[in-house]
Amino acid sequence: MAALYVRNCMRTLLFVSLLSLVFSLDKGYAQRVQYKPESHHIFQFSSLLPSASCTSSGGIRKSSLEVVHKHGPCSSNAQAKPNALNYTKILVGDQLRVDSIRSKISTSLGGSKVTLPAMLGIPFDTVEYVVTVSIGSTQSNLTLIFDTGSDLTWTQCEPCSYCYPQSQPIFDPSHSSSYANMPCTSPVCSASGSAISTSCLGSTCYYQISYGDSSSSSGNLATDTLTLTSMDVISNFQFGCGEINYGLFGEVAGLLGLARDGLSIVGQTASKYGQYFSYCLPSSSSSTGYLTFGNTSESPKSSTFTTMATIPGSPFFYGINIMEIAVGGTTLPIPSTVFTNAGAIIDSGTVITRLPLTAYNAMRTAFQKEMASYKRAQGVGILDTCYDLRNTQSVVVPKIGFTFSGGVFVDLDRSGILYTISDAQVCLAFAPNSDDTEIAIYGNVQQKTFEVIYDVAGGQLGFAPNGCP
Repeated sequence: MAALYVRNCMRTLLFVSLLSLVFSLDKGYAQRVQYKPESHHIFQFSSLLPSASCTSSGGIRKSSLEVVHKHGPCSSNAQAKPNALNYTKILVGDQLRVDSIRSKISTSLGGSKVTLPAMLGIPFDTVEYVVTVSIGSTQSNLTLIFDTGSDLTWTQCEPCSYCYPQSQPIFDPSHSSSYANMPCTSPVCSASGSAISTSCLGSTCYYQISYGDSSSSSGNLATDTLTLTSMDVISNFQFGCGEINYGLFGEVAGLLGLARDGLSIVGQTASKYGQYFSYCLPSSSSSTGYLTFGNTSESPKSSTFTTMATIPGSPFFYGINIMEIAVGGTTLPIPSTVFTNAGAIIDSGTVITRLPLTAYNAMRTAFQKEMASYKRAQGVGILDTCYDLRNTQSVVVPKIGFTFSGGVFVDLDRSGILYTISDAQVCLAFAPNSDDTEIAIYGNVQQKTFEVIYDVAGGQLGFAPNGCP
């Protein structure tokens, strides 16, 4: 009995010591001692902030492009621009993109492999992710936004009637022996269903494309050699040679279209890469990711696949079926009809995930309850649930998970849950639609660190965790 009493006293003393340690780590940490790793992320707040040095994803696959953050230390422009973002501008621009996607959808309702390094495009004054490719016989390097919501690949071209400033030399087709304007008789010039408008100027096919933020590009439709890597060269690639370009593209040279149609690079390289591509978006501006074309044995074994949905009347977008959302290990009581009313798409260019109003309200309520011990902060733009984490070292955040059709469960990385404006304003990285009838959009913040796989020919979307840092 005496020995049992001593053991119980020692256990009590150990528990009190551990509890005291937890109290000393962080003010208000007491209620978090019951949290478990399987339902919560427990980490140092400093890990939410970008590093001053670049961390490579390492082991970039054969035939891959590197993805980097435009303002981060991995960017070639990092020395010229500060590692700082205008978050108000980013969120306003994000909403303009969402409005454009909704407009397009509502109007419509009327064998080998290559990997490219990819990065978020902030050093070029854009928030999208960017990769660098080469065009022409002289292999002019061009940094392009890659976009799953656009079909046409285009770049600024000399002679410019109007071109916005870009960080690299503007492509001059007169220096490329493999360049050719597309004639009006070309099938793409008269094809219906593309997002671009075409017309004839003399015998040359002329294109015009506009985006939701009033940005636009117009010029000659052309063909030339597109070089992804030294081993992956695409002859007679169809693209836009833009001589009149306006808008919020920052200092990038143009756009790489990855949409779900024949004009996109996915469609044009179908015989080479089998309409199969994937990317991994880095967790912060100080890390790199990649964009890969094709499917080989290098694909992760941990991938889980869900059926790729089709949005009626909108063939360009990649649809995804959301079934459930969980916060802190608990599935939210959201009626299934909330997700089927308008459906959902996955988009590389939308930053913040937009949820049906009913789903967002349920998520926000559960998240706020879990985060009740943290000081609230003023919201910013579309983000209404923010916290002041100044002087906070250890942070405990409830995990958020999505279940897609087929029972595929995606447990978000912690970088996909919080959007850090500053240590005084750390926000839930989700926003609501105005109601349940607007399409949901699964944005790029939630995709961070996953290898997201687009098996277009097979009609599947795949997710593999820990694809890049």
